[in-house]
Amino acid sequence: MEKIEKVHLSLPFNEDEWLRLVFLLSDTQNWLNELVNAAMFSVPMKDRKKLFRKSYYITVGALAHIMERHYFKIPRHPNVSKFTIPVLEILALLRDANTEPVEQVTGATYLKRVIDTGKTIGHDFNQLPTNLLTVLTDSGGRILTAFPGCMKSQTSISNL
Repeated sequence: MEKIEKVHLSLPFNEDEWLRLVFLLSDTQNWLNELVNAAMFSVPMKDRKKLFRKSYYITVGALAHIMERHYFKIPRHPNVSKFTIPVLEILALLRDANTEPVEQVTGATYLKRVIDTGKTIGHDFNQLPTNLLTVLTDSGGRILTAFPGCMKSQTSISNL
């Protein structure tokens, strides 16, 4: 039997079209960034700029993840920890977590901060009230996720 080799046929590279696409994508990204900035800076919170430092910051994607997965008003992911405090309080806790000590997560490339907030902020993965907040960041300071309580042992970030 003769083996048939598939040859990938591609269209010739059209530099003019490609450049137009790059500029369109760049303009679209700039427009989206402006929308994100307008949305994030419309939050009525003192020192909100501290959430957007170069060394510690949150993206709108990470914030959407935290809200979708860990905010009690969003009925998805029922068996995970949930914040039961208002969004502005969550953002203030995230802002203030910057000053807390960081520790490397064993077997992972991200860092964690665990903060005792002094009051109940939600329930943990065992559905017990908790005053602890865990914030995970990458090594550059980008917040990846945050949730009430502590991490389960052997938890991957995709499960948070």
